[in-house]
Amino acid sequence: MSSSSIAVDAGPGVLNRLWRRDLAAYPESARRYAYLGIVVLTTIVLYYLLYIQYAVATSIITRYHMTFTYFIWMSVIGNAVGAASSLLAGLADRWGRANLVVYGLLVAGILVLILPSTSSKGAFLTLFAALFFVEGIILVATPALIRDFSPQLGRATAMGFWAIGPVVGSLVVTTVTSHTLGSSTWQDELHYSGISSLIVFVLALFALRELSPRLRDQIMVSMRDRALVEARARGIDPEQALAGHWRQMLRPGIAGPAFAVSVYLLLYYALVGNLVIYFSSVYGYSEQRANAVANWYWASNAVSLVAAGLISDKLKVRKPLMIVGCVGTITTTTIFALLATHAHTGYYTFAVLFLIGGALAGVTYAPWMAAFTETVEDKNPAATATGLAVWGWILRVVVAVSAAFVPVVVTSVTPIVDHGAEVAAAQAKAGPALAIIGAHPAIFAELAKYPPNPAAIPPDVLGQAVAQVGLANLQTVQQAQPDIAILQAHGASVAKAVKDGPKQWQTWWWVALGGQILFLPFAVMMRGRWSPRKAREDAEAHEQAVAAELARLQEAPAT
Repeated sequence: MSSSSIAVDAGPGVLNRLWRRDLAAYPESARRYAYLGIVVLTTIVLYYLLYIQYAVATSIITRYHMTFTYFIWMSVIGNAVGAASSLLAGLADRWGRANLVVYGLLVAGILVLILPSTSSKGAFLTLFAALFFVEGIILVATPALIRDFSPQLGRATAMGFWAIGPVVGSLVVTTVTSHTLGSSTWQDELHYSGISSLIVFVLALFALRELSPRLRDQIMVSMRDRALVEARARGIDPEQALAGHWRQMLRPGIAGPAFAVSVYLLLYYALVGNLVIYFSSVYGYSEQRANAVANWYWASNAVSLVAAGLISDKLKVRKPLMIVGCVGTITTTTIFALLATHAHTGYYTFAVLFLIGGALAGVTYAPWMAAFTETVEDKNPAATATGLAVWGWILRVVVAVSAAFVPVVVTSVTPIVDHGAEVAAAQAKAGPALAIIGAHPAIFAELAKYPPNPAAIPPDVLGQAVAQVGLANLQTVQQAQPDIAILQAHGASVAKAVKDGPKQWQTWWWVALGGQILFLPFAVMMRGRWSPRKAREDAEAHEQAVAAELARLQEAPAT
């Protein structure tokens, strides 16, 4: 693509051009696709920045001596901050969207580059929350831009590409980490993502533009509406169009579907935040292997989001695809939950399940995003960012609450994450000593009554121990005392957690399944036809109405 395809009329000076990004006319297809591409790329790199923390969670927990509960509450706090900033991003209907995206990328990249150099877990939490603040704003601004540059008859495809941002971001995370963690540190992994953000920032800084308020405050069904939209724009008062926009967007018809899709995504967010911990605690996977199995989900999800968008636009309907995809994910999530108590399930069983489940989730989500923006437009096209802010706020609140409840439901995770590695290492080191103790329980029970110091043990007891156990074996047990102390302090709780964990995780997967079931009735509330034939008739009637209105506008000066 040539640089001219994304050019815009220059303002008075470079600095003005880097801040004032409004387009006075709706762009031709090549420029429009370029803007859409930059927004999608922005979304991908943003979620790469965000999700990389979870891919190296165990390393971060170890480095900062965090408890698992502390790490979970970092997510809770981060998502709560993101919820607040999502509402703030509703001002994008007044301020515009592009600058929020461009300069948000810069701030996010800098934050992630600084994160590994923090000296305490408190400082890490502060920067982590700041990253979520930026994410909450971009979460609203990017789909608003996608909506602006995509007429309704191509909306599902465009939203499918936007929705692959978080998914491809996850795929980038798992692909990079599964190939580089063997030779790179967790700090390197964060630096890779921060550098990628700054590269995309430079591209967006010079290339990204947005529609003027008068253009974006209208419904555009197809590219044939372009001339009519530009003609109408001259008579639109942006301030008047935004009157009462929060009240319009906080209705059940908007907030209900936003809540429904948020709980539908409980499984997705559990996989993002806890997949490595789940597979390591239940199946014994390394970070690298857990990220590798996740690749199957993210890859199929990314492909299906775009494919489902194309199919939805071709058929001109959203609801049938949402229902089919949701029923399919209910089935795969049920199977995944049942497998939680089967510790010997093979890697490729999960790979196939993730392949199918990820594809079906895409069939649900891309048409939903299109249907949601169209439902918002139906109320007030000038309040698109406000409607998306309501969705972003509800989504982040649901994610924060769900993150807080994971350690409440899955109580086994805390001892495994906090002490599992420590207990495993102590078990390996103390193995010979434990074997000796097991062979002579009576004498070691007697020795346990005294401090672990030969001078404090009565001579007759010590002599009996040397005679029965041997001096070399006693020294082996003596040297293993620190490891034995770890096992005595945490061994029982870790062993119980390993035993209880699969059933507890299964409970959480049932919760995620409930969220998917709850999604179904709310899908019916959204705008749009069920029948492709009726949808085609609507599109034809709209084209006729547009042609008639354009004809009237052309005749008006002569009358």
